[in-house]
Amino acid sequence: MSEGTTLLDDVRALLDDALERYRDDPAVAGRLRAQRRRLDEPLRLALVGRVKSGKSTLLNALVGARIAPTDAGECTRVVTHYRHGATPRVELHGTDGGRRTLPVRRADGGLRLELGGTPPEEVAQLVVDWPADHLLSATVVDTPGIASLSTATSARTRTFLEAGEGPAGADAVVFLTRQPQPEDIAVLGAFQAGTAGEGALTTTITVLSRADEVGVGRLDALLAAGTVARRMSADPQVQAVSAAVVPVAGLLALAGRTLRHGDYVALRALAGADQQQVSRMLLTPDRFTRPETPVPLSVEVRTALLDRLGLFGIRLSIALVRTGVPDASALAEELLHRSGLTELQRLLRVHFTDRGPQLRAGTALRLLESVLAEDPVEGADELWAGLERLRLATPDLAELDLLARSRSAGSPLPADLRAEGERLLGAEGTAPAARLGLPAGTPDDELRRAARAALGRWREAADDPLAGRPAADAAEVVVRTCEALLAGLDGSATEPGAGGAAEQRDEGEDERSGRGQ
Repeated sequence: MSEGTTLLDDVRALLDDALERYRDDPAVAGRLRAQRRRLDEPLRLALVGRVKSGKSTLLNALVGARIAPTDAGECTRVVTHYRHGATPRVELHGTDGGRRTLPVRRADGGLRLELGGTPPEEVAQLVVDWPADHLLSATVVDTPGIASLSTATSARTRTFLEAGEGPAGADAVVFLTRQPQPEDIAVLGAFQAGTAGEGALTTTITVLSRADEVGVGRLDALLAAGTVARRMSADPQVQAVSAAVVPVAGLLALAGRTLRHGDYVALRALAGADQQQVSRMLLTPDRFTRPETPVPLSVEVRTALLDRLGLFGIRLSIALVRTGVPDASALAEELLHRSGLTELQRLLRVHFTDRGPQLRAGTALRLLESVLAEDPVEGADELWAGLERLRLATPDLAELDLLARSRSAGSPLPADLRAEGERLLGAEGTAPAARLGLPAGTPDDELRRAARAALGRWREAADDPLAGRPAADAAEVVVRTCEALLAGLDGSATEPGAGGAAEQRDEGEDERSGRGQ
């Protein structure tokens, strides 16, 4: 049984105990019961952003099929859950509590969503089952645009993200933006406050969306977008609500996921034509789709290319084919890498899906803590003890909290060790090599040496007499992470010659308890 499964089993048992004690309080029992159900579901990942920020296109790229509508139709005005299912299925949940199955209509290898005559304001949500492996680890939720001209449409996303009387609709958020506005930061801050306690846990990754447009469609546009993303990630307001900022060209990513041999053949024809004539064709969509052109491709083929890749994707693909990319598979791989989707998928795995059980458990424990503080009940002391016991026995929860606080202004980690501390806490991955900043496949002996060296540095930081209590406590969390690394590598909890480590930490507690806050 995995550590994540064991943790969720313990949290389920604690919530079951709480449900029994709160059985005479329907409101509180309802909140606890809803959170208990969420423990058994996959992680919920919501795509959030303003209108036309590219949410649906990115969702299609993540799933690898055109299943989310990208036009301004009625379905883009409702919250839609895309989850893994053996066969395609669409279910409409009405605001009146009713449910009905909608016809599954396929289009271009994907799905065409329709509400079957139901007005959007009468739809609580759509639930789409789709047989895609990328939906096994997380249910992806497409939300209406915030700051929409329709306040009711924007309100659906806000309501979905807010915890209210039950759990928030999402466990984590991918926020798409060109330039974050104060209202956007407020929405993300409210989501985190509702799911994790303000400042306690960062559950958002920011995407600099439609990244190819940053450089006005030039071939080096994605390099320019990378510079903008790095500048954005250094903004303290963004750091306070986001674990990372990554540029993504969503349409290019979708093209990479869905590229067909026929697309490659058409692109090869363009690459083999007169370069100046093709460049003039690619100045505007109208020029590219004129009936008469100097290339042997029909209007229908060119229109389909434009729809699937956009002008930037066509320009880039032609350049890659001219450099020798030999087939559709190789071209698709290049487009995916350059689009930024591969890096986004890595970040989603590191920050969210690999830690899905810990994220859901942490949210459940914080809800229980809130309930106990607001509505004490007979036997609350036992629930408090169980809650604290779980937190102390689960270092991943402390790691996630500290990693999030380190991203915000006033990080408790020492400035000179902050980058290493975040990496050790799992910012780049939870495998020993990733935590230690070494290549995958590094021999265990080298990993042990690196872990011992890191442990020594962080013990010094924890015992620094000039460090305040928050800094010392943060260093202690990293110390425990290093000790767990060594325990995993050695099969023992302590290293030879380090038997007094726990005693040294206990002795240091008295010193630190008198430090300034």
